[in-house]
Amino acid sequence: MSGTINFAIPKGSLEKATFEILERAWYNIYGKERTYRPVINDEQIKLKMLRPQEIPNYVSQGIYDVGISGLDWVEETNADVEILTNLEYGKVKIVLAIPEDDSIKSCDDLINTYLKRNKILRISTEYLNIASKYIKKNNAYKKKWINQDPKIVTPWKILGNNEKISLFLSFGATEAKPPEEADAIIDLTETGTTLKRNKLKIIDTVYESSTCLMANKKSLQDSKKREKIFDILSLLRGAVESKKNVHIFVNVKKENLDKLLKELPALKNPTISNLSDKNWYSVNTIIKKTDLLKIIPKLRKLSQGLVVHEPKQILPLEKIAQGENNE
Repeated sequence: MSGTINFAIPKGSLEKATFEILERAWYNIYGKERTYRPVINDEQIKLKMLRPQEIPNYVSQGIYDVGISGLDWVEETNADVEILTNLEYGKVKIVLAIPEDDSIKSCDDLINTYLKRNKILRISTEYLNIASKYIKKNNAYKKKWINQDPKIVTPWKILGNNEKISLFLSFGATEAKPPEEADAIIDLTETGTTLKRNKLKIIDTVYESSTCLMANKKSLQDSKKREKIFDILSLLRGAVESKKNVHIFVNVKKENLDKLLKELPALKNPTISNLSDKNWYSVNTIIKKTDLLKIIPKLRKLSQGLVVHEPKQILPLEKIAQGENNE
């Protein structure tokens, strides 16, 4: 059918969390542990599991209409895609790290130190483009080489002409490269534990990333595909938002109702219902999880029978509709 959406989802480190958010968005996924083509309970969606590094370019080329991958790989591949929303999981940092016994404290310091030593600075990384942009932005580099590109070394080709700063493509275990194969690394980290185990220290954060939902720009211009893409977006946004909020129900005496309403940090106007006793009301609303502990003392004084429910989804339907009308 013409409205069918080809949806690329990540295999590997983001796989488990991606299935979790899809299932939280009311999708059922079948065969996810046995195939690269799991089945979803929506006949208009076809799933394919790919490495996250590949997904942005495949979406950009229109092989897939939508995809989930890290913002780092969108940046690294320069993929021309439409970022629909940040899914807020898979949060990582790309960092610059060096051996822990070195006294160097910054990227500028690193570059200047190797200049003084008259040695080539070797940096190992999976993120050649991100690393190159980062190095070129540093003051020490701009002062010495202006817009000259660092040398980029891969098994297939060599780019750039500044041999004093050489970026070597890493195929994994980047943290193990120093000191023999590299003087520094630019690599992904969540907690920094692996770097510490390999006697490395972080001296700068290069890029911060999380997982996002992206779309092919031409697919968004197709009216049938666009409608389905926004359905997917709405459900996933709802799954993201629900994890930040709780739904609360309280009973309150008529005399305390106004006081309670002033204290509630509600996302929207709360729903108020009469109880069988005319002197009591039921109030229900959605609040931020971070606000719950703050308001419990006030709720205890003003109300009774607090029930807290974690919603599976909170769908921002009006925002999606507005986006459709404005584009």
